[in-house]
Amino acid sequence: MFKGSMVALVTPFKNGKIDERALKSLVEFHIRSGTTALVPCGTTGESATLSYDEHDRVIELTIEFAKGRVPVIAGTGSNSTEEAIALTRHAKKSGAAASLQVNPYYNRPTQKGLYLHFKAIAEAVDIPIILYNIAARTGVNVEPETFAKLAEIKNIIGVKEASGSLEQMARIRKACPDNFLLISGDDALTLPVMAIGGVGIISVVANIIPRDVAGMCGAFERGDLKKAAALYYKMLGLVKAMFVETNPIPVKTAMGLLEMCSPEMRLPLCGMLPENRDKLVKAMKEYKLL
Repeated sequence: MFKGSMVALVTPFKNGKIDERALKSLVEFHIRSGTTALVPCGTTGESATLSYDEHDRVIELTIEFAKGRVPVIAGTGSNSTEEAIALTRHAKKSGAAASLQVNPYYNRPTQKGLYLHFKAIAEAVDIPIILYNIAARTGVNVEPETFAKLAEIKNIIGVKEASGSLEQMARIRKACPDNFLLISGDDALTLPVMAIGGVGIISVVANIIPRDVAGMCGAFERGDLKKAAALYYKMLGLVKAMFVETNPIPVKTAMGLLEMCSPEMRLPLCGMLPENRDKLVKAMKEYKLL
């Protein structure tokens, strides 16, 4: 159910409010383009600056607009276990197919604390849970041995792995059951991760090139490694440009240039430095997006 090109969906804003019309347009765009799942309210969706009401609303709208055509994996993680449970309960009630749970940020829990945090959420809400390991954002890494313990919990079904370490991902793949999903959380590593047993990507760059990301994943799954590699290498320059500044600043800027939605962000995120914007525009022109 959860494989291929899954998009880390941006949250479009207009004059400080959620742009519901633009969100609906983005959902339709992704469904037409072969995206296999929508992931609202993650890092790329600026969840950190959404109010609780806005967070719930974005998830509700994404589910409503998708109309069951693709699954919605709702970002409902928090560094407070009780808050994560409350957000996850709402997502389940709204019809989300799964929950994405980031490792708790700022608190810097121990491995035992991480295990107990995710276990408490899984036991409180009977919904498939995909963990999200991104130490660069959160300050703590979930170790492969902890994943092995978490994989024993029936509704913890996989991980979006954004450690940047293929060695760690290989250890997770080896330590966990075959049905535990390894999902790339880094566009630059999608093909290598799939080569070691990954099932796909929760992608930033798919916000603007969903057909190519879906095409790469589909080609690999069919065994057409030549086509998968060609698409992978084609998008590497654009992927690099997506992270020339903190995500989602470049991808939202790109979507503004493509008139997909407003490039509006919430502080403390802000517009790009001119020299970095020039790099982004250059990469988009080389990709023939502009």
